Amino acid sequence: MLNVDKAQEIAAGYVTEGQAVRLGSVVVDGQVDASAVIKLPLATLNRHGLVAGATGTGKTKTLQLIAEQCAAAGVPVLLADIKGDLSGLARAGEAGDKVAKRAKETGDDWQPTAFPVQSISLGTGGPGVPVRATITSFGPILLSKVLGLNDTQEATLGLIFHWADQRGLALLDLKDLRSVISHLTSDEGKADLKQLGGVSASTAGVILRSLSNLEAQGGDEFFGEPELAVADLLKAGTISLLEVGELHNKPALFSTFLMWLLAELFQELPEAGDLDKPKLVFVLDEAHLLFSDASKAFLEQIEQTVKLIRSKGVGVFFCTQLPTDIPNAVLSQLGARIQHALRAFTPDDQKALAQTVKTYPTTKHYELDKALTSLGTGEAIVTVLSERGAPTPVAWTRLRAPRSLMGTIGVDAIREAAKASELHAKYAETIDRESAYEKLAAKVAPPPSGQPQEEPQGEPQKDEPGALEKVLTSAPVKSFLRSAASALGREITRGLFGTAKRRR
Repeated sequence: MLNVDKAQEIAAGYVTEGQAVRLGSVVVDGQVDASAVIKLPLATLNRHGLVAGATGTGKTKTLQLIAEQCAAAGVPVLLADIKGDLSGLARAGEAGDKVAKRAKETGDDWQPTAFPVQSISLGTGGPGVPVRATITSFGPILLSKVLGLNDTQEATLGLIFHWADQRGLALLDLKDLRSVISHLTSDEGKADLKQLGGVSASTAGVILRSLSNLEAQGGDEFFGEPELAVADLLKAGTISLLEVGELHNKPALFSTFLMWLLAELFQELPEAGDLDKPKLVFVLDEAHLLFSDASKAFLEQIEQTVKLIRSKGVGVFFCTQLPTDIPNAVLSQLGARIQHALRAFTPDDQKALAQTVKTYPTTKHYELDKALTSLGTGEAIVTVLSERGAPTPVAWTRLRAPRSLMGTIGVDAIREAAKASELHAKYAETIDRESAYEKLAAKVAPPPSGQPQEEPQGEPQKDEPGALEKVLTSAPVKSFLRSAASALGREITRGLFGTAKRRR
């Protein structure tokens, strides 16, 4: 069979009726067939995906390519920009010999194009619009991952959250949680600590020290208000770039924040069913950070989130160096695989290569173990789910060149664009309202029982015109209403990862 026939046979499995991301063209025996187009259907993006490969093989440009075409189709995208390389999405690309050659090889009518980008930063230390989460919303499981707690310490932190929830003590920032733990470990709080059961003062002390370490490293600039509303990530055709900034040296916080966002999306978005295109494409870069030293509870919640978020119309792409970085339970749910070159220099590398080969459908056109170590920069072994939900044939693919700038626009340009963003007025200034820290300092925390406090009662009211108003304004009734409102305010239910569900 001629190479052209082989390429066309492979490409036949990628024919789509609806909109699709054009990834590139088929390579067989080193020859590219520009007419053998490899596509990723928008309708199957919510079946999730994996972009993997060694450093320098083109993963970032692949993410850029996917983000551009999703945005052009009106699909919002969230990308973590760890190195600042993706900020070029906001500017048109630059023509050149390499771009022209790649466009010819892949049959692409390349045109320089800029895309709508909003830059956000984790906390106040980055160049983008600062985004935050409250401690209460973040929940004990995610916070335990950030703090590096073991299973016992994680369980203890969960009980501490429960105590604060029941007391109506809002945990907005690190000083709120620190004040709660300090209270429980003080002489004044011994009775409360005993009521919790299973919480030792020594374990609480370990958590307190971990909080202090996180705060000393700058983690306090992330937790607080105003908290990010996920609706601000869902503007059609907009690419939200999460600039990590100074928090790049705290990878656990960065990766865990992305999982918090997924949990928020799951809780906020309605069931969507099968859509022609997703409501959001969510890219988890440096995905191995999520699973490193993760507790069993954390891993279980990731698996559950990936399973369930699909029905909300959200597609999740994991980006990492090796597919083996992803647990099998999660990897098995990723319908699209875009695998850049792997290195096989060590026994561990060779083992990872063999395991990667087993995750692909069988193919008569390639020896996958050799192909995966022979890919050039900007090439990948691809298989996705077709519009009917079946795996497509394995395709050695020469990927198209992004149409936006392949490089950074600079920190100053990112900062200026962020100041001009409509999100700036909403999130730029930190709010520090009354919460657990202030309540415990003033010893005015609400009673745990929710029972109305005794107040002096006036004379009995007579049933006369205006009596209802008098009853509603009487001291006992006002006391009861305050108590009921306080009980409602303390009722916090928690969903995925123990994150707080917002009351609608």
